[in-house]
Amino acid sequence: MTIYRTRTYLAADWTGDEDAIKELHKWNDSKHWGLSFTDAHDLMQANDTSLNCTIKDSLRKRIQASKTFVLIVGNQTRGLRSGSCQYCNRYNSWTQHCAKGYTVDYRSYVDYECDKSIEDGIKLVILYNATSVDKSKCPEVLKNIGIHVSMLHYEGGKKEWDYLAVKEAIEN
Repeated sequence: MTIYRTRTYLAADWTGDEDAIKELHKWNDSKHWGLSFTDAHDLMQANDTSLNCTIKDSLRKRIQASKTFVLIVGNQTRGLRSGSCQYCNRYNSWTQHCAKGYTVDYRSYVDYECDKSIEDGIKLVILYNATSVDKSKCPEVLKNIGIHVSMLHYEGGKKEWDYLAVKEAIEN
């Protein structure tokens, strides 16, 4: 079966870095800006009430349809734990197994997404929701690979989104 990779996969701390995600979508949806990508998350949705393993299966399918993986790194990204089986309501800490019989995976959603993107060999773009690249906030597995770019810069003493740097990182 041939997999057509045409989408862009966005990964982030969806609560802490929502402003950066919204800005990417604003640039993508606007006729004024020239950034153009098809978000892999439009492919399918998983319910927030789904098991972590079910959500990870959905993430895997979205990554398989993607040619570019974009991770937005913010202040909390490296410490995210959401998605680990130990935080799932089906995880039995006594036996350290999934009560539904699924494989136990202690990685967070972000760590899983990073690992899967590397495994699939797709383009890696790491955008920092800051005025500088601070690799200490980046997941360890991506620190030394991919394209690392800050999403913000100072213009006239004020923080502004750096559209051109982001566009070049994603599209080139």
